Amino acid sequence: QVHLVESGGGLVQSGGSLRLSCAASRDTLDYYDIGWFRQAPGKGRERIACIKNSGDTTFYADSVKNRFTISRNFPENTVYLQMNSLQPEDTAVYYCATSSLERYGGRLYCTDVDNYWGQGTQVTVSA
Repeated sequence: QVHLVESGGGLVQSGGSLRLSCAASRDTLDYYDIGWFRQAPGKGRERIACIKNSGDTTFYADSVKNRFTISRNFPENTVYLQMNSLQPEDTAVYYCATSSLERYGGRLYCTDVDNYWGQGTQVTVSA
């Protein structure tokens, strides 16, 4: 059974940092790539970062590139999302999900697969 658990959200001032965690079983993280998504009030879901199960390939949306870093900690069976230079527009509920990160024609594509999602963690950035 696939089970993802996010943690680490909270309230932070503009320019601050947070680290989100997505914990799962070793089998889950070895089988699936993992993506981080977010949904702000009144907006659609946005794909923001993905990592291969091997940990050696990552994808970032333009909106978070050079501010956020996705990584996998193998001993802890956790995928992290380090978020720096947070802005009010980063306010959203953040979710991790089983994903597929593949390269086609020289570009990386990340899509959620098999519909396994965590419960979400709220990130609020004050101005």
